[in-house]
Amino acid sequence: MRLSKLHATGNDFLVRVADDPDDHLDRLTVAALCDRHRGVGADGLITIGSGGPDHDCSMLLQNADGGVAEMSGNGIRCLAYVAARDGRSRGDVLRVATGAGRRDVFLERDDTATIVAAEVDMGAARFGEPLTLDLDGERHVADVVDMGNPHLVFVVPDPEAIDVARHGPHFEHLATFTQRTNVEFGVARDRTTAAMRVWERGVGETMSCGTGVCATAAVLHRRGFVDADLSMHVRGGVLRVHIGDTIRLAGPVVHVFDVDLDRERLLANLS
Repeated sequence: MRLSKLHATGNDFLVRVADDPDDHLDRLTVAALCDRHRGVGADGLITIGSGGPDHDCSMLLQNADGGVAEMSGNGIRCLAYVAARDGRSRGDVLRVATGAGRRDVFLERDDTATIVAAEVDMGAARFGEPLTLDLDGERHVADVVDMGNPHLVFVVPDPEAIDVARHGPHFEHLATFTQRTNVEFGVARDRTTAAMRVWERGVGETMSCGTGVCATAAVLHRRGFVDADLSMHVRGGVLRVHIGDTIRLAGPVVHVFDVDLDRERLLANLS
């Protein structure tokens, strides 16, 4: 099994190519690969599938627990690196079929033609009915946002003061969300700068989350705290967001390494 490890603002993924639509990994194998102590270690695993009439390739995303997720703004940029290297992009654009619909990725290359950054049209943010919830003894109105995957966004004075490891699992499993939810804690620093922390369903707190950045930016913009163009600071770095009819997310991509693994030996190490 050949895998590539990449990260986008610290949100790391294992990426594999498998053109056979039936070639996907079971939950146990994905969880073993993503295990940071006994496997390779990652926030999730992405399988690149074959293209079609309106897309260059497909994306199957599995979180660190092996469960399937619809979309990742950071993950799709990591996919773009591998797909472009594999000759699947059409110039500087890659069209990807995801569980949240087709996403177009605009590629940025260095002088060696290596992908170093990408911008993704993430689609529109769709708002649900807000929830009034208790957070550290205070009532908060949290926004429900669909970015192709579910998000619950809290606007707080200081995300660094939030015990994300305690609150994240609680809100992830609220009965309102039948497929669980990602949870963000965000704040506007000024009109063009914001910050957030994120708890990702099936993963835990991560250094960054592309769809979470978009959901949080959309909430802050809707509430009048930020302009349409802003920088979002996450623990893994900075991402750029533009809010229009759709949301565009831009940021770096870093290739870490490629590796060939023996799947049977990996699973044997877990026993």
